[in-house]
Amino acid sequence: MASLNVGNLGEFLREQRRTAQLSLRQLADAAGVSNPYLSQIERGLRKPSAEILQQLAKALRISAETLYVQAGILDERHGLDGAAVQTAILTDPALNERQKQVLLQIYESFRKENRLVGGGEDRTASGPESEPGTVSGQPGTDSPETEADGGPHAT
Repeated sequence: MASLNVGNLGEFLREQRRTAQLSLRQLADAAGVSNPYLSQIERGLRKPSAEILQQLAKALRISAETLYVQAGILDERHGLDGAAVQTAILTDPALNERQKQVLLQIYESFRKENRLVGGGEDRTASGPESEPGTVSGQPGTDSPETEADGGPHAT
């Protein structure tokens, strides 16, 4: 069989599987696909449907959007929804599961806070309205994660 044009999806899936320390069989079982089918996807011989990609993403604990981009189904959006950050956190082998969940919760709380303050758009703390010791430019507002995030007040 000739390889299909699925970008680097197969290589990306293989790398994610290895990072998650899963065997081909373990990932196939977790995603609900056959072992030979997953092997063909990794070798670039099969192009999986969006549904299969979603199942694989769930089993690998990464965003489905990341796999859709790799498969050429979606155009890459540069961080509009934080998928790249979430994927980086979830696939970091140096972090344990508890640490990953805490980081994701903190990240999402900051994004929600910035959307509320910024009128719907994410804003960064480095903008001109931010002042040292404030959250999103609001004087006197302390972040609830100041100590939990390893910030300057962490013990």
